Amino acid sequence: MQTLKVELGDRSYPIHIGEGLLDQPELLAPYIAGRSVAIVSNATVAPLYIERLTRSLAAYKVLPIVLPDGEAFKNWETLQTIFDALLTARHDRRTTIIALGGGVVGDMAGFAAACYQRGVDFIQVPTTLLSQVDSSVGGKTGINHPLGKNMVGAFYQPQAVLIDTGTLRSLPPRELSAGLAEVIKYGLICDEPFLTWLEANVDALRDIDAEAVTAAIRRSCEAKALVVNADERESGVRATLNLGHTFGHAIETQMGYGVWLHGEAVAAGTVMALEMSMRLGWISQQDRDRGIRLMQRAGLPVVPPAEMTPEHFIEHMAIDKKVIDGRLRLVLLRRIGEAVVTDDYPKEVLQATLAADYRAIVAPL
Repeated sequence: MQTLKVELGDRSYPIHIGEGLLDQPELLAPYIAGRSVAIVSNATVAPLYIERLTRSLAAYKVLPIVLPDGEAFKNWETLQTIFDALLTARHDRRTTIIALGGGVVGDMAGFAAACYQRGVDFIQVPTTLLSQVDSSVGGKTGINHPLGKNMVGAFYQPQAVLIDTGTLRSLPPRELSAGLAEVIKYGLICDEPFLTWLEANVDALRDIDAEAVTAAIRRSCEAKALVVNADERESGVRATLNLGHTFGHAIETQMGYGVWLHGEAVAAGTVMALEMSMRLGWISQQDRDRGIRLMQRAGLPVVPPAEMTPEHFIEHMAIDKKVIDGRLRLVLLRRIGEAVVTDDYPKEVLQATLAADYRAIVAPL
């Protein structure tokens, strides 16, 4: 097992990474204050892992809460089912909510924990690559709104993050690839040597090679922890973690939540961010193509939906959380390994980026 720490003063917490951690109750016990635990999972993950986790929590009264699976259910109605279960079972302020699942489960369980009786403890136990390297770390919680993704939520830090790398073996290849989009992001925005490492190891990652996967998760979590330490509430540098997300969230909203996986939309959105960075003269065509090729090798889509027009993108991007005083800020690359958040760009460059023929830009593998 390897352990990192998110340094937030008296709200600091560990990230444990290793195989078989679901079966180690001593890793959870220090972060459970009361005698009641609610495990929030979904209909796909619960049959695989909820019994194992429940056995590790034998010393506690465990309430399983199983949600429907999918981004389409990341809404108020599903959130209410968590509150209904907690209230029916008379869970009090000393209860601990454990999120067992991917990013949707983690976001919803964390938001429920932030709201229930004005805040109860929660622990993240992410089971997808995307949630292990991104959404489980940093305290972003929330739900989607029909007009925009993740527009309702709270910053609410977990007590601990427990990453059992063995859960990745049950992950469908498409979901694994979606997680790799977020891994690649770290190389692009702040760690060019990691990008080089990924180019050499992407095939091993897709094969779920234990050593490669552990190394990628650790390096991704280290990168995110450093950013969260410096900017917990995304007032500055933390926004660079959203490379490709403004374009990607527009894809998810327009196409319908769950039609494109989050990581797939981020991959296509990242290609658009690379294209715009090149059009601004900040990165070379070779740099752009380097990012595109790695996304392709990771099994990710690199062309936005053909049915989406520039007007579709503008409509949805106007509601993005990075819009301040009516100005749309975008995360772009000054160079590989250096991202910036900026609203200082010619509108015609954004328009050209949205109208670009990405099928012509992307070369086949």
